[in-house]
Amino acid sequence: MNRSSDEQVLHLALVGAPNTGKTTLFNGLTGGRAKTANYPGVTVERRTGQFRTPAGHTVELVDLPGIYGLAGRTLDERVAVDAITGKIEGESAPDLLLIFLDACSLRTHLHSVLELKALGRPSVLVLNMIDLAKRDGMEIDVKALEKALDIPVIPTNAARASGREALINRIDDILDQTRQHPGPAQTTISPSVLKSLQIEARKIADTVIVKEAGMNVLTRRLDGLFLHPLIGPIILASILFFMFQAVYSWANAPMDLIDHGFSQLYGLAKQIQPAWLASFLGDGVIAGLGSVLIFLPQITILFGFILLLESSGYMGRAAFLMDELMRRAGLNGRAFIPLLSSFACAVPGIMATRTIESERDRLTTIMVAPLMTCSARLPVYTLIIAAFIPRENVWIFNQQGLVMFGLYLAGVFSALVVAFVLRKTATKGETQPFLMELPSYKLPQWRDFLLGLWQRIWVFLRRAGTIIFTVAIILWFLASFPHSDEGIRGSFAGMIGNVLLPIFKPIGFRLETVIALVPGMAAREVVVAAMGTVYALQGNEDQVAQSLSHILQNAWTLPSALAFLAWYVYAPQCFATIAMVRRETNSLRWTLFMVGYLFALAYLAAFVTYHIAMYFTG
Repeated sequence: MNRSSDEQVLHLALVGAPNTGKTTLFNGLTGGRAKTANYPGVTVERRTGQFRTPAGHTVELVDLPGIYGLAGRTLDERVAVDAITGKIEGESAPDLLLIFLDACSLRTHLHSVLELKALGRPSVLVLNMIDLAKRDGMEIDVKALEKALDIPVIPTNAARASGREALINRIDDILDQTRQHPGPAQTTISPSVLKSLQIEARKIADTVIVKEAGMNVLTRRLDGLFLHPLIGPIILASILFFMFQAVYSWANAPMDLIDHGFSQLYGLAKQIQPAWLASFLGDGVIAGLGSVLIFLPQITILFGFILLLESSGYMGRAAFLMDELMRRAGLNGRAFIPLLSSFACAVPGIMATRTIESERDRLTTIMVAPLMTCSARLPVYTLIIAAFIPRENVWIFNQQGLVMFGLYLAGVFSALVVAFVLRKTATKGETQPFLMELPSYKLPQWRDFLLGLWQRIWVFLRRAGTIIFTVAIILWFLASFPHSDEGIRGSFAGMIGNVLLPIFKPIGFRLETVIALVPGMAAREVVVAAMGTVYALQGNEDQVAQSLSHILQNAWTLPSALAFLAWYVYAPQCFATIAMVRRETNSLRWTLFMVGYLFALAYLAAFVTYHIAMYFTG
């Protein structure tokens, strides 16, 4: 929000409660072309983008985190309030606040509009989702509301271009007026003033709401089912179970197609001369990248389900249902959303803990978030399951999908146990009550859904094109030189592996596994690329033309494979996650504690699994 008089860029901030359509308007006006960065000095993320008004003015739009008022109970809310009041170092306050309010929730959130207006910043009330309010039979006297608030009030439907038109057409006039009469600016509101604003909000709501909307029939019926104390948890468990079954079952065809494509590329690369170049391209680049990119369909399906749960309004209900279980572990239901987000990636999951008011609850959630089975584990799980678990049905369920679901449950159960222990010891303190507004059910805005899905896919592809690609090349070099009659055992990678092998031998890991674990510290999915490179370098071309899972079938024993799965349920093999924990906790001690206890759990789980499997398999 830095001003530039030369370019005469006007700065607008989108502010309001969560789930009021701010991001939908942001994407609609900016075309989804957002710049993402952190606010100075904190890890809260901001999104900015530009658009041009009908009069030709360039406007920089900032999508602020959702707030319910100026209290600033969470880190996200405090940063948003600081941005509005111009307290962020090096940044000025916005030229205009676009205050978002869900028309259906006018009575609930009108007091926060008055709080923001009392700051003295030029403001416009965007009365969003007006179409849904009318659908539900609600009538609002917009002119009376505008007169009572003494700021422009513009009804909108941010999801449609026609619904945004009235707002866009008035922005130029509003900006001209606010620049001529900016008004006094405040940065705080006293408790007595706040109380009077809440009383005033109720009076205004009674005046401008001509006809109160009856409870939406669909929402009432769905909540009666989804929030039922017995049926609700069963539905939630069924949705999650279906999600993991779909991740495994629906992805088979596209995965086979990608696997076939990389096999063809590998065959072409091996025909190149000289031989070292053929090995570099085939065994290093193609074998490494192909081993990871084959799992893109599964990751896409998982991301898609999580986005659907968020955009439909069900995610809040899931948090409500999980509150009882979370409280037994010493947390509250608000921790469920960061933990569920960690199924996609622990990094945004850890960032999402900023919505947790209690610092002790927040710290505990950060400590257990890496136990959620993130998408980076999917390539590892899928590879081992495909190699050692028969592709058969148990009743009507896919057996491989059942094993995958069991691994996810192991992570969740372990997270709850660790959270319980932490809350009784290191983060001991009173559990905060769970307060959350449940949004109405909505059909997803498919443009926003697809845009959000693509952004998550792009992050994965970028990792494959940078981190994984780089690691595959480095590992190819280490595993190829110096040339020796001992093959990979005599290479640099083999020398490193032999030093570490005594540590991992008691849990059933082979030399090739240990070699792959070292670069796998960069990111969990890298271990699959590393194994692809390692086995490509020591196998003949007929073997490598097969999938990596077929190679592992012949190279590993079942106890070793199960121990490897157990290791990956817990091992914190992700530099990005470790770095994010360091940033969010601002504590090296807590970061080292998390890394230490996770590696200890990983080793113990792998050791127990390996020896039990050895006992039963002989």
